[in-house]
Amino acid sequence: MYARCRSGHWFGTGTGGSLKGMAAVEKTDPTRVIDASTVVGRLAWLRVGVAVAAVGWGANQFAPMLLVYRARLGLSDATVQATFGFYALGLIPGLLVFGALSDRVGRRRVMLPALVASFAASAVLIAGGHVAGLLFVGRFVAGLASGAAFSSGAAWIKELSAGVGADERSGPRRVTVTMTAGFGAGPLVAGLLAQWAPAPTTVPYLPHLALLVVAVAVIAGARETRVADPGRPHGALVRAADLFKPRLRAVVLPLAPWVFGSAAIALAYLPGLVDGALGGSALAFTAVVTMLTALAGIAVQPAARRISAGGHSALVASSLAIVTAGLVVSAVAAAQTSPSLVVVAVLVLGAGYGACQVCGLQEITRLARPEALAGLTAVYQAVSYLGFALPFVLAALASSWSPAMLLVAVAVLAAITLVWTTAAAIRTRERS
Repeated sequence: MYARCRSGHWFGTGTGGSLKGMAAVEKTDPTRVIDASTVVGRLAWLRVGVAVAAVGWGANQFAPMLLVYRARLGLSDATVQATFGFYALGLIPGLLVFGALSDRVGRRRVMLPALVASFAASAVLIAGGHVAGLLFVGRFVAGLASGAAFSSGAAWIKELSAGVGADERSGPRRVTVTMTAGFGAGPLVAGLLAQWAPAPTTVPYLPHLALLVVAVAVIAGARETRVADPGRPHGALVRAADLFKPRLRAVVLPLAPWVFGSAAIALAYLPGLVDGALGGSALAFTAVVTMLTALAGIAVQPAARRISAGGHSALVASSLAIVTAGLVVSAVAAAQTSPSLVVVAVLVLGAGYGACQVCGLQEITRLARPEALAGLTAVYQAVSYLGFALPFVLAALASSWSPAMLLVAVAVLAAITLVWTTAAAIRTRERS
């Protein structure tokens, strides 16, 4: 609804607007036009954010369930970590295929099937409580769903964040917050239900199924930003020139695995090292730890914004420095089998995850051509999700190395990456 003031300007009041409100605005600034569509535009990304968070919930709700399956199905540490990492086998092709597909056919046409696939994945995981092989199937399908949702959703949120008063950093921050909210809430709810609710291999998945029903309804009304063009040539995922940009190869791709490498160690590896010291509360502890990881990833956003304002190279160095520090604390926590130090470690690793994710997505936003945004985002995310393999690698090497020594080795590798990418970021500062 719009009304006209004495100055002759039109004011958007919305369905709940009032003349009193218009009078107040006119008194403070008689030339200012308030358009309700501007407010709506600034919030349009939230619809897509709900869908991305819902799929993120399904991706990480499995983390606290590792302890359940290890106890109930008699699976080894390496096997349960393999089920966790199997997700990446579906995720990476999902990212690479569906990110580019959404550039051609539209974001919604990829997101809606992704939500349905995420629903199917949780249904299969419920059946996996009795048949271990189905856990691998469910995690693979969850990976495919996540690949489609995260690649199309990240591009969609960035596009909806443009042109409404937001700077280039708003889109990456919003993508990180929505993904992280789902990553944290899913395992928290699943872990608490597995600890205290009946049917611990079934009930923890039910909230996710309900959330997906809501997400489908919400995303149906989201504004499309990519018009489908059946005549648009398929072409390559991204052009060779996109992949051979110096900063992408020397900075962004080496940083990418540490995004989810740090998160995966916090979510899936560290809690299992101290479960013997927690008695019957191990599941609840794991649930809280995963939530703390996500909260730290969100809480670091303002600091990341301030750091990036001083230059993109500064955020590259700061992000990997946080990850390295978190791994050092993790090694000490493993050596002392200390739950309290695990909490400290996951907070630092969670902050490292959040900072690295914002950093990587900002870099991609700067480097990508508009028509290749989803495709290049998918490449970046595919490399970042390789970090999910870290807990499995650490578990597989446990017979030869202590957890503390393994984490020290990973910390050294992170420190080397820090030095390399920082030098490369400074060297390529003025080049794409």
